[in-house]
Amino acid sequence: MKLFRWLQVIILMFLLAACSRSAQGPGVQLFGPSPTLPAPNVTVISAPDAEVPMRNFLEALKKSDFGAMYGLLSKVTQDQLSQADFAKKYTDALDNMGAATLDYQVLSETLNPNVAQVGFRIVYHTALVGDIDRSMNARFNLEQGQWRLQWDDSLILPELAGGNMLKMDYQIPARGDIYDSNGNPIVTQNDAYALGIEAGSMSPKSEGTVVAELALLCHTRQDSIQAALDSAAVGWYVPVCEASAGEVKDALGSLPGGVTATPFSSRFYLDQGIAPQVVGYASLIQKEDLDTYRRQGYRGDEAVGQMGVEYSMEKYLAGKHGGTLYVVDPNGQIVTKLAASDPQSADSIYLTIDNNLQLEVQKTLMLFTGAAVVIERDTGRVLAIASSPEFDQNLFDPNNFNSSYLLGNLVNDPNHPLLNRAAQGQYPLGSAFKPITMAAALESGLYLPQTTYDCQYHFTELQSVGGPVLDDWTWMHCQDRVAAGKECNTSDSQPSGPLTLQEGLMRSCDPYFWHIGLDLYNNNRAGDIAAMAKAFGLGALTGIGVIDEKPGNIPVPGQPLDATNEAIGQGNVQVTPLQVARFVAAIGNGGTLYRPQLIQKIQPVTGNPIQVFKPEATGTLPVRKDNLLAIQQAMQMVVKDPRGTAYYRFLGMGLPLAGKTGTAQTGPGLQPHAWFIGYTDDLANSGKPDIAIAVILENQGEGSDWAAPVFRGIVQAYYYGQTQTNPPWGSWDTLDTPTPFGGVPTRTPRARGRQPTPTP
Repeated sequence: MKLFRWLQVIILMFLLAACSRSAQGPGVQLFGPSPTLPAPNVTVISAPDAEVPMRNFLEALKKSDFGAMYGLLSKVTQDQLSQADFAKKYTDALDNMGAATLDYQVLSETLNPNVAQVGFRIVYHTALVGDIDRSMNARFNLEQGQWRLQWDDSLILPELAGGNMLKMDYQIPARGDIYDSNGNPIVTQNDAYALGIEAGSMSPKSEGTVVAELALLCHTRQDSIQAALDSAAVGWYVPVCEASAGEVKDALGSLPGGVTATPFSSRFYLDQGIAPQVVGYASLIQKEDLDTYRRQGYRGDEAVGQMGVEYSMEKYLAGKHGGTLYVVDPNGQIVTKLAASDPQSADSIYLTIDNNLQLEVQKTLMLFTGAAVVIERDTGRVLAIASSPEFDQNLFDPNNFNSSYLLGNLVNDPNHPLLNRAAQGQYPLGSAFKPITMAAALESGLYLPQTTYDCQYHFTELQSVGGPVLDDWTWMHCQDRVAAGKECNTSDSQPSGPLTLQEGLMRSCDPYFWHIGLDLYNNNRAGDIAAMAKAFGLGALTGIGVIDEKPGNIPVPGQPLDATNEAIGQGNVQVTPLQVARFVAAIGNGGTLYRPQLIQKIQPVTGNPIQVFKPEATGTLPVRKDNLLAIQQAMQMVVKDPRGTAYYRFLGMGLPLAGKTGTAQTGPGLQPHAWFIGYTDDLANSGKPDIAIAVILENQGEGSDWAAPVFRGIVQAYYYGQTQTNPPWGSWDTLDTPTPFGGVPTRTPRARGRQPTPTP
């Protein structure tokens, strides 16, 4: 019997060997090497590779492309779960984890004819509790020749099996404050009041006194408050402004009768907004941004920075949230704690802005649409940066009673107060561009400071190429006087006559600079002025960094008329006031372009600052010292020489200044933009760092008439703490006459400041 069994085994072995030889084909030895076996746990079949849909699923998860993920699910899964519910499960999990990014790795694959299993590892990188690292197995069904994922909640995290969910218990630090360069608060948590007036609640006499007091407190105009009261029915509420408890006490003492003060606690912007377009504002997270912030570790109901410094410095001002991540069952009961972290206090931001100077600059712009920038000439520190009209940052707090009355008006204001005209406004520079053209002329070797040109009413050199006759600004003045029934017998209505190049800048002679532009163009130097302008920092971002800015535009002229236009800052030339203040500072300091700096330091609650301001030179003007000196002297002549275009605007100043007027044409039927740019040179006398300033008033008139007085007021505010003299038009918040300079009427500026809206 045993022998028979052995014979069976031997026969079976021969049969197996024969089958193996037949499978391998001819020539295979019966007892040759054994064939290579497949890898463990893998069956060789004709089905597609299941790793591919697994990778596609995880790659789509990295992009939060839940639609693509859902398209890879099995039919059974899709029948049980809608795409919206599927997306919500992942969104909720990622939001609660605070996972903005993730990584994955496919580990293994097991295939059978109709079922596959793929092992993978996923690492969620969370903002609050570090990495969450899990390894899982996914099952696939073969449906119509394609692998489809059998999905359930455990493929997000194994702990979520059975309908469990994630819940984060947040710990949120108080938002950091913002200070000026001297440590005065600009933004801080504060108890505040929404102030308004009940129309008809006061006698005319007491009403006038209350309106005057509120106008001072609210940094607005009496007539705008009074107009709102006059248009309101008796009993209507007229919102005026917001003020901190301390501000109300200091300004009003006790609350006057008829004034309504509604308290609220807020992240409060003091003095009704100090550099609001630069500081920005904080408000509740918008719905469309909620997932983004949740995955950065936010709970979702915090106020976050929406523009300016509040937005760009969010990671410092928000601090680091802490939290404990739990798994909870469908009834909300805690199943387990996954991870935890402690919060870290927010940092405070100290700006280079000087609080008092900033408010004075804002005051000088109250009547106008425009901007002004004040830079420390030899370092690049931004001491003041103002854009008008302003806006009330406190209106974005829904706890502010005035918000519901005034926020809609602000957001829909056609004057665009949220636009930071200082860094985002792009304008033709007009004659304030001429120092750049002068630099290009001198560096070309075709001109010297003493090169002369006869400056007459008209420029006819373009006629030889079929171009128009261009008129000097003195001709325009002459025509204005003729229209007013006067003779052209004043210095500003007579041709300037023969001028050196320096005198040409002093007199802002248009024909001289048109001649330079055309001359360079005809000498195969068409790009010289554009190249010089770009070397002065125009046509590119300044690199200020913490606020949004625009680059402007500096084209290379393609024809003679373009060359003449560019030579006086017209045509397609576009600049920002911030760029202009920067290059004016470089002219004054000897040729160094500095990166404008708004942040003085980032200060944690304890310890040393995280970052401290240091001047950063980013370039040098490509102008020889003797040529730069000639430009400096010419700009001094603008304000010192009796024939200078701004001489009469600076009489009695007693400070060494250099400047340049600009009147930039903007189109038919529109008043030109008024520019004045310049710098001080008084460090040796005053001990105060010298400053560079750029002022633009949109569609206001001539630079010498309008922008130069604003420049003067800013210089006074810097050296003496406040403006010393009223401007020619009356006062900084009132225009006494629409024609303060004589001649033809000038467009009356619109009122600026808060515009109360009566509400029933």
